[in-house]
Amino acid sequence: MKPKALKLIGAALAAAAVIAAPASPAHAETAPDAEAYDAYLTDLVETTGVPGLSAVVTHGAETVFAAGYGEDSNGDPVTERTPMRVASVSKSFTAMAVMILVEEGAVELDGPVAEQLPEFAMADPRAGEVTVRQLLDQTSGFSDTTIDVTELDDADSLEEYVSRLADDSLAADPGTDWAYCNANLNVAARLVEVASGRSFADFMRERVFTPLGMEDSATRDEDVMPGLGYNSLYGWWIAREEAPGFLDDSGSGGVIASAADMGKWLASQNGEGVQLVSPAGLEAMHAPSAVEDYGMGWGVESDGTLSHSGNLMTYNSVEWIDPATGYGIAVMSTGAGLADVTWTAMEGLAAIAEGGTPAEPSRTGQVYELVLLLAALAAIGLGVLGVVRSRRWAEKRAGRKLWRTALRMVPVLVPAVVFAAFPAAVSFLSNGRTIPWNQMFYFALPLTLTLMAAAVAGVAVAVARAVRLKSVGSAA
Repeated sequence: MKPKALKLIGAALAAAAVIAAPASPAHAETAPDAEAYDAYLTDLVETTGVPGLSAVVTHGAETVFAAGYGEDSNGDPVTERTPMRVASVSKSFTAMAVMILVEEGAVELDGPVAEQLPEFAMADPRAGEVTVRQLLDQTSGFSDTTIDVTELDDADSLEEYVSRLADDSLAADPGTDWAYCNANLNVAARLVEVASGRSFADFMRERVFTPLGMEDSATRDEDVMPGLGYNSLYGWWIAREEAPGFLDDSGSGGVIASAADMGKWLASQNGEGVQLVSPAGLEAMHAPSAVEDYGMGWGVESDGTLSHSGNLMTYNSVEWIDPATGYGIAVMSTGAGLADVTWTAMEGLAAIAEGGTPAEPSRTGQVYELVLLLAALAAIGLGVLGVVRSRRWAEKRAGRKLWRTALRMVPVLVPAVVFAAFPAAVSFLSNGRTIPWNQMFYFALPLTLTLMAAAVAGVAVAVARAVRLKSVGSAA
């Protein structure tokens, strides 16, 4: 689940793009019609091959465009009413739930979390200083580098999730640094439960979704069942169960919604239609913290727009609003791959809405994956050739000094070293987020399999050469 500052696997690893905000050209004198949005998205879906995509564009309180493309995992057409996982876009929803309680006096925004949620404790005395605001703008000191996020993913409830933080610590003094960490919003969701006396699912339904008219939205699969998402395997999209993790009632990424519902949410976030909090409360949620251009579940851009992306292992999403023009955009996809199609779609829709011309859809993602496929096949072929020629290789080096022979083995073992370091490298590129091994076989599947093929081929050649050296030496 990644924010605007979070990098996907970059071009340095033969993967895709760093997230960047869309340009905001001058506002059009004449608003574009729905056909312009539809033509762009139709071309984008056809070009990228993404299995399912839905989008909505709002202007003020009005939904000016909403549509779906492709099919879901059941073979039904994707429409603007198809529920999809919005992943980390959920963070802005959780912030809204907290702000509702703040304005009702049930939560103190700048008060310590520990005083309002007594069950919250960590193996770090500084945790007692963390405020509710710092959870929402992610300046609490929470970080994947000092919190065992893998352990947290096994929790069965928000209460258990918070209890598992007891042996973790902070990476920085509260309020002094920004780090994207899902634990922030999950603790905030538990605070909603305790302060309201309702489950997080019930509170979101009663106080957020229902007032806004979001009929296809929930925080639990049992309430709104999304279809399976997809991963790309060298250009072939395969339907898969979402990776195991803490999703039901997750304040950091558990919301399920349709494009039609997201339109109502975006209008409200732009101060139009049904309002859940005061204008001052909405402004506070959209304001950046003192240490990062990130508000309460929103990335704050230099041009005044706000956005947040959401990335699970089989779903991608993005939301974007421009308070100056009143436009709002949300895009969701059932396909998660090396490149995030939803962000590209949002940029194109924003350009159209503001009177500009969107960039032509690109097949760059498919090209990357074709190159990776060819590289995997080449690695396998070279591995087979190396094993076949291992006897000849060993005979040429029989009798030579061992250290010289060992050095000649190093090149074929380099891919194995790179593969072993792969999750750590991706985590580093992801702003310190912890990306475990199992997740490498989802959105990064083509790159992972290519690296694995090269690693296995190299190890096979090294073993074959070692065995041949031993037999040649014995024969001598």
